[in-house]
Amino acid sequence: MRKPMMIANWKMNKTRDEALSFIYAVNEVLPSLDKVGTVVCAPAIVLRDLVKRQGDNLRIGAENMHYEESGAFTGEISPSMLTTTGVEYVIIGHSERRAYYNETDEAINKKLHAAIKHGLKPILCIGETLEQREQGVTHDVLEGQLTKDLAGLTAENMENVIIAYEPIWAIGTGKTASPEDANEACGFVRNVVKSLFNAAVAEETIVLYGGSMKPANVDALLAQSDIDGGLVGGASLEAESFLKLVNACLK
Repeated sequence: MRKPMMIANWKMNKTRDEALSFIYAVNEVLPSLDKVGTVVCAPAIVLRDLVKRQGDNLRIGAENMHYEESGAFTGEISPSMLTTTGVEYVIIGHSERRAYYNETDEAINKKLHAAIKHGLKPILCIGETLEQREQGVTHDVLEGQLTKDLAGLTAENMENVIIAYEPIWAIGTGKTASPEDANEACGFVRNVVKSLFNAAVAEETIVLYGGSMKPANVDALLAQSDIDGGLVGGASLEAESFLKLVNACLK
């Protein structure tokens, strides 16, 4: 059975002191990892500090990584740098990386392979723009991204891959897909995974929704059949807000 997950994506937010204050505020009150997979993906500069202080029911993830093991890639972070830091998860292919840093599906595919090779659990982000949605090509976009991003992965590899459907038009805008629309898209993602691998893989793959999820709408979103949790930006920056999202997974 799929376990619900709530993953924070802090993006370029929080100093070291702010990050530690957050961790201390949530550590002792998070539900068991057996019930909810709770992850905080934070800027690289604070990862080691957070790993050292994570409670029994919290795991730490990175927001990005390079696919090469080492080399002349100024400012980048390799998979082994993350694993030796104690990080367990890594976000791959966030729309902001695709849009602002020109990440291609080919590069994202390499990152997925590198993450899996090094024992990291990748959180693959996919999603359409508002223009694409209005043109009625959402399914084409999602299928194209999944087909290219997951190329060469095996059914066994997929055991540790999490997919986050994030409609780009809903990220940081305050706009949210209706629960029904979000569920339809997540269900379509699951069907694409089924076509690429098999029904068992599709049934076990965790599919999250991202895009202005917050305490006011989390219950309606999580009540849907194919939404297994959330990848949350702004609403994850305050401990009280994030705890409400995590606890919503228990309902």
